[in-house]
Amino acid sequence: MTEPRRRRVRGGMGGAFAPVSASSLGAFRALFGGVLVLLVVRFFAYGWIERFYVTPRFYFAYWGFEWLHPLPEAGMWAVFAAMGALALAVTLGWRSRASLAGFGVLFTYVELLDRTPYLNHYYLVWLLAWLLAAMPVDRALSLRRWWRARRGASLEPAVVPACTVWALRAQLALVYFFAGVAKLDPDWLFRAEPLRTWLAVHADAPVVGGLLATAGAAYALSWAGAAFDLLVGPALLWRRTRALAYAAVVVFHCATAWLFPIGIFPLLMVVVTTIFFEPTWPERVLAWTRARLGRRERRARRGPPRTPREPGVAPPLSIAGRTLIAVALGGYFAVQVLVPLRYTLYPGRVLWTEQGFRFAWQVMRMEKTGSVTFRVVSPSGAVRVVYPRDELTTFQRRQMSTQPDMILSYAHHLAREAGTGTAVYADAFASLNGRPTQRLVDPTIDLARQSEGFRPKGWIVPLATTPAARAERGGLASAQP
Repeated sequence: MTEPRRRRVRGGMGGAFAPVSASSLGAFRALFGGVLVLLVVRFFAYGWIERFYVTPRFYFAYWGFEWLHPLPEAGMWAVFAAMGALALAVTLGWRSRASLAGFGVLFTYVELLDRTPYLNHYYLVWLLAWLLAAMPVDRALSLRRWWRARRGASLEPAVVPACTVWALRAQLALVYFFAGVAKLDPDWLFRAEPLRTWLAVHADAPVVGGLLATAGAAYALSWAGAAFDLLVGPALLWRRTRALAYAAVVVFHCATAWLFPIGIFPLLMVVVTTIFFEPTWPERVLAWTRARLGRRERRARRGPPRTPREPGVAPPLSIAGRTLIAVALGGYFAVQVLVPLRYTLYPGRVLWTEQGFRFAWQVMRMEKTGSVTFRVVSPSGAVRVVYPRDELTTFQRRQMSTQPDMILSYAHHLAREAGTGTAVYADAFASLNGRPTQRLVDPTIDLARQSEGFRPKGWIVPLATTPAARAERGGLASAQP
């Protein structure tokens, strides 16, 4: 590397590690922690701990993590109680990095137990928890800092490297971007599905119900949603459009929260998107609030009014330390770019095969229903029909019936229970985004002999797009078992 180029690289790294106010990172931590508390409370309040991790007799573990098993009932309740306590510590800013790491370990464990309750925003929570655990998130708006100041202990400068703020911005911008790319799909743009199906449910809503049920509304909202996801990231990054973009974020997510049952996702996105504002924004908001409350005169008697602090001076990182962090962030974001694109390596429509669907920000992309039964054939040729409802919960059965990899996992489970030499076949039918029902899995393939993993699953019947093709593949509704 030439000396001029070396200087440019050092200059770029210097900017990435330049000190900025720790306030926005502290606010991000506190707000994110509050959402984590709410997430855990919802699991307790809605009985999801028992529903997802106690009642099931079989769990759809992720490939490679079959060795993970749920704890006994009391243990699972203790896991969620611990997550709640750790989330509260994150919110308050007490030993936040250790608390985030602990929450990350427990939440990762819970998420890997079963594919059934997978949600995109749970994956985002998972990523953000681990990212924040590696950052100095206690340097502002934290109970730990307040306590140390009260005791007269030395305090770290209330600054953080700029790369911490930019890493969070990049993560969220990628979420929005890939959610937008996923919507550049014929079903979304040219059939207005699944929004047309979902909006019809609101036909009886006061005032706007009749409008929401129209095809025009479905198309308009589909195109607007795709445009929002693709443009909001750049708009948030550009200072001139940032305030307007954030207002759009609030309106968009409030609307989706009203229209669709998508849990904490809207609140989570409204909260975490604040990281796009200037690092001093919490200080400015606090100063503005104090002025609005009429405390200006009292502050004047005590001294000059407070203004947002300029970044202080933090101990400089060595070149080796900066390089290590840069390499780690580069590797992390390479994964964050490549993983959502892996579906392009598989044949067929990702919404149908679901190969590469998870962890790819395929947000609100499909309405898919299905049914499945299994034929278990013993070495002697005896055939036994297995109905998943006899063992699986209603939620597990509904999720499995449309997801080929879960159908395969359950077929392997049936084969293990039946013994060596058993063959397992699936009669699986599904409907995607309002299409007529068709076969999802080739009924002539012994699934017990098909391997799990990342290879293309040739036993998935391709999605038929014409009536003739659906009839040929046994996909008409009348062909259901």
